[in-house]
Amino acid sequence: MKCAIFLADGFETCEGLITIDMLRRASIPIDMISMNNTLEVTTSHGVRLFAEKLFSEIDPAEYDVLIMPGGKLGTINLESSEALKAVFRSHFERGALTCAICAAPSILGHMGILEGKKYTCFPSFNEDGFNGEYQMELAVTDGNLITGRGMGATIEFARQIIMALADEATLAKVEAGMQYEHSFRNNK
Repeated sequence: MKCAIFLADGFETCEGLITIDMLRRASIPIDMISMNNTLEVTTSHGVRLFAEKLFSEIDPAEYDVLIMPGGKLGTINLESSEALKAVFRSHFERGALTCAICAAPSILGHMGILEGKKYTCFPSFNEDGFNGEYQMELAVTDGNLITGRGMGATIEFARQIIMALADEATLAKVEAGMQYEHSFRNNK
């Protein structure tokens, strides 16, 4: 299983980096893909980092899982790429795992991908025109679609990606290493 996370200037720092961190803790390969003309990407909170590959230089067909972090500006920048949207449409339509969190599921909604699906996103980015079933949950899996509500939902979003790709022992190891064990989540 090989994943790609697409980073555009303004992506929400934690939504990108926690997802990357957790997948790598699970030994799931994930490439950081810059949507810029350079590898440098600046997050929504001014963190400058270097991705590993440029979008213009990858073969999207090499990836089993595609992920978009949110962030208002990051989402605007991702949605402005017609090439990226075409990649996500093709990937989703062939039944491959397609993931987005926070504002980014709205991109999928604008493309018609959320129609008839259970999904979540940052509440103010939800639109009636998505014609799906909005869930006020941290993260929602519906078939080959995983969506997350926002930055505070990132751990659950990444957990659901790991659950789709790895066994329970791997997930338990990641959770224990993060001190995010099941018993803690259920004690409210």
